[in-house]
Amino acid sequence: MAALFLRRAGLSLLSLLLVSLVLFVLTRSIPESPARIVLGEEATAAAIAQFDRDHGLDRPILVQYGSWLEGIVLRGDLGVSFTTGLRMNRQVAATLPVTLELVTVAFAVSIVISIALGTLSAVLRDSVVDYGARLIGVLGVSVPGFWLAIVLILLFAVDRDWFPPGGIAPLAKDWREHLRSIVLPSFCLGVFYMAVLTRMTRSSLLDVLGLDYMRTARASGLRGGRVLAYALRNALVPVVTIAGMSFGHMFGWALIIEQVFNIDGLSRALLSAIQMRDYAMVQAVVMVFTFVFVIANLCADLLNAALNPRLASAA
Repeated sequence: MAALFLRRAGLSLLSLLLVSLVLFVLTRSIPESPARIVLGEEATAAAIAQFDRDHGLDRPILVQYGSWLEGIVLRGDLGVSFTTGLRMNRQVAATLPVTLELVTVAFAVSIVISIALGTLSAVLRDSVVDYGARLIGVLGVSVPGFWLAIVLILLFAVDRDWFPPGGIAPLAKDWREHLRSIVLPSFCLGVFYMAVLTRMTRSSLLDVLGLDYMRTARASGLRGGRVLAYALRNALVPVVTIAGMSFGHMFGWALIIEQVFNIDGLSRALLSAIQMRDYAMVQAVVMVFTFVFVIANLCADLLNAALNPRLASAA
C-alpha cells in the first residue's frame, strides 16, 4: 500500500506541474492584454505597455511562470488579479465552499443511489426493477442537465413554491432554507453521474456473479447475502475508478449549474474570469479544480487497493 501511495502521489505531483505549465502558457498566449479590460478600449499603446511592465507581463513567459509557481509552492499564494486587484486566495476561499458543498452533496447522493439501484438491477435481472433502473440510466445520460434545471425551476419553483428558483441561502441564517436551496442544483448536477455509475455497477456486478468462483460459492451452500457481499467488493473496483473521475468532472459541470441557478460559486467565477481575461483567476480556479481531481483519483486508487489487495502488490 505504501509503494502504491508513493507512486500515485509522485504521478499526481507530476500531473499538477504539467497542468500548471500548460495552463500558464495558454493564458499568456492570448494576444490581447488584460489592460484593455482595465484601461478601456481607447487606451493608448504606451498606456498598455506601461500596464504590462507594472504587472510583469512584458517578461518572458517562463520567467513569469517560475515566479508564479514559486508563490504557490513556497507561500501558497495564488496571485493577484490584474483586472480587479483582488487576491486570489480570498476569492477562492469565498467561493470554493459553495461549489464544494454542491458537488459533495450531489456526489454522495449519486453514489448511494447508483450502488443500491445497480445492485438491485443486477440481482433482479430482467425484472421490473431492472428495466426501471436501466430506463433511469438511459434518461439520466440523455437529458441535458441545463435543460433539466430549467424544467425543474419552472415546475417546483415557479409553478409551485417548493424550492427557491436560485441562489444558496446561508446555512448560519436558516438551515432548513439552506437545504431547500441546494436540492434542485444538487440533483441536476448529480443525475448524469448517478446514471453512469448505476449502469457501471450493474454491468460489473453481473460480470462478477457469472464467474466460476461465484458459482462454486453458491453451489457450496454459502448464503446469498455473503456471496453478494464478496461479489460486490470485487465489482466495485471499476465503479470506484469512475466515481473518482466523476467527482473531479462535477466541478467542471457545476459551471453550467451555478450559472442556471445563479449561484456564486467557484465554477461560475471561472466563467466570469474568462470573459474578463482575468489570467490570475483562471489560473487559480483551474489549479484548484486540478488539485481536487488529482486528490479524488488518488483516493480512488487507494480505495481500490483496499478492496482488492492484488492491485497494491502489483504496484
